[in-house]
Amino acid sequence: MSEALRICLVGATGLIGGRIMEECIGREDVRLQAIGRREAQIPRGLRIEYFVADPDKWGEVFEALRPKAVICALGTTWKKSGQDEAAFRAVDHDLVLATAKAALGNGVDRFVAVSSVGADALSKNFYLRVKGETERELTRLRFNRLDILRPGLLVGNRENDRRTAERLGIIASPLANLFMHGKYRQYRGIKAEIVARGAIALAKRAARGRFVHDNDAIMRAANSLPALVES
Repeated sequence: MSEALRICLVGATGLIGGRIMEECIGREDVRLQAIGRREAQIPRGLRIEYFVADPDKWGEVFEALRPKAVICALGTTWKKSGQDEAAFRAVDHDLVLATAKAALGNGVDRFVAVSSVGADALSKNFYLRVKGETERELTRLRFNRLDILRPGLLVGNRENDRRTAERLGIIASPLANLFMHGKYRQYRGIKAEIVARGAIALAKRAARGRFVHDNDAIMRAANSLPALVES
């Protein structure tokens, strides 16, 4: 049996991070680690090495853990940032890039980043522009493999962090998805657990390169993740 792949999760307290932990319960092919600024709710039955540290110490944690791959699910919302552009950029751009550089500097080969559909460094929309600028800077780093995930509307339960428009969008997404074809497929709602499985599957891939994944590609990756063998 091959040795379990060491994957370090950054952003465990968010929607995708929480689903990634759940998807790793019982997996013998993954040795999950995590770094956070605060404690996260660890799912029952999960084996994980979880470290709480200030971001400026994350490089030291990477050095100690020596993960092969990092999944970065860091991100805030406009509401959580206090509707302050600098506060939003500090997390979704600055902290993501600092994490990537710390990982690269400590031997991480593969980096999987959760971004957003529509990310574009030239967008007039502030949110999408920051996401696009972050993606652009990530591609300039020399990871052996970089995967950028651009999911559509994330469908899943966020504790005390749903905007009214977002809640309505999630309710309407099953019907709306039926009418989104062609270039609009990428905007379809997608379940958070599918994105989580896709991120894990991509972290396990060794082929070198830089890859961007829309909804359909994320689903294909998720479906490629070997199912757990029932004992």
